[in-house]
Amino acid sequence: MSRTIIRDFHDDDLDGIVRLYEDAGHRSSRPVYALSEVIASCREDHAVVAVQGEQLVGAAVGRAAHAQGWIVFFGLTDDIAGAEVGAGLLDELEHRMAPLGLGKLSIIVPQDADRLDGLTANGFEVRNHLRYLERQMPVQRRELDLLAEVGGRILPRNLWTRVSGMRQEKQLLEERLVTPLANPDLADRFGVVPPSAVMLFGPPGTGKTTFARAVASRLDWPFVELFPSRLSDTPGGLAAALRSTFEVIGHLEHAVVFIDEVEEIASRRGGIPPSPTQGVTNELLKLVADFREHQGRLLICATNFVRALDAAFLRHGRFDYVIPIGLPDAEARAAIWRRYIPAGVLAQIDSAALVAASEGFTPADIEYAARKASQEALARALRSGDDPSAGEELATADYLEALAGTRATVSAETVEDFLEDITTIARL
Repeated sequence: MSRTIIRDFHDDDLDGIVRLYEDAGHRSSRPVYALSEVIASCREDHAVVAVQGEQLVGAAVGRAAHAQGWIVFFGLTDDIAGAEVGAGLLDELEHRMAPLGLGKLSIIVPQDADRLDGLTANGFEVRNHLRYLERQMPVQRRELDLLAEVGGRILPRNLWTRVSGMRQEKQLLEERLVTPLANPDLADRFGVVPPSAVMLFGPPGTGKTTFARAVASRLDWPFVELFPSRLSDTPGGLAAALRSTFEVIGHLEHAVVFIDEVEEIASRRGGIPPSPTQGVTNELLKLVADFREHQGRLLICATNFVRALDAAFLRHGRFDYVIPIGLPDAEARAAIWRRYIPAGVLAQIDSAALVAASEGFTPADIEYAARKASQEALARALRSGDDPSAGEELATADYLEALAGTRATVSAETVEDFLEDITTIARL
């Protein structure tokens, strides 16, 4: 048998690393780190291999984070007898990483791993009551520059849970959008085609943007909001800017693309002379058709004036669903009030009275009234000449008074038109 040599990893060793990785998976469960991560660490971090003749029989791969070192892969072929080779690999890897000033070298193995003797015999201790958790990063390194180019970002993962109330709308979005996109295998089992484009419509200030952001957060996909008014200032005009932006988005693996007030660029065509935005509308229609050819992306458009949209823009084959988003229900209004009433006085406030009095108000209307009540109470305390911290606290009457002086954004006529649009235009 050839003498075993332990040396640094070379690019020519990559095939042997892959075989070791696959063999480890066949013996028990797959290694904790993905093969792509192991390969990346071989090339960019620290890796040593054991070879007999021309055959690679073992490998230890590590990376460092601050004062913590991690072994991302440790494997030996089945025909290696004893623990000498494993010990040599671990010692050599530790020697390579020692100059980094590490305080600890750790390894995570699958729960059912059955070959720990090579590790425990070399100073590694089993720490009980530990669990390994992981989550995928929503954007890979190669996509970061693309995302920055189109002004995209990763949203917090709790936006979906922050949308209180509006249960009917949330359930609809969960069933129609989130589940088919997040679990395409389940959708395929039921013959459901994941959506590519949806339209949200409703009165101003009802939370269409909030829902679009919440969907992106729920999917854990990058969120790209396009502003036609900004794109129109770019050289070449709005149509060219839209085209180049969608080309960049096409290189992202996943994305939720959001266009608010889409009626500005997709209004009804026709007339003599033609509308100035007719060319932009034509371009957008083509872009939506091309966008639908790629999986893993969702276009969400929103409008306050769904009747103003071009008929071709809303037809079947372009938008999978046309979903109404109305005024907040009682549960949602209660949640909005809780968000803006100071926690110290919330128990003394008649929330039910505020919820009833704010029917027909948008979330922005309620926020304005709540902030107005707080500001007036502070001003009253300051004018009294006493210590403001010892002044009277906010009361229900303060909020009701502020609400009475707040003009509702959505008129009764607008609500009536919205209900009619649900009957004639919505597609669920």
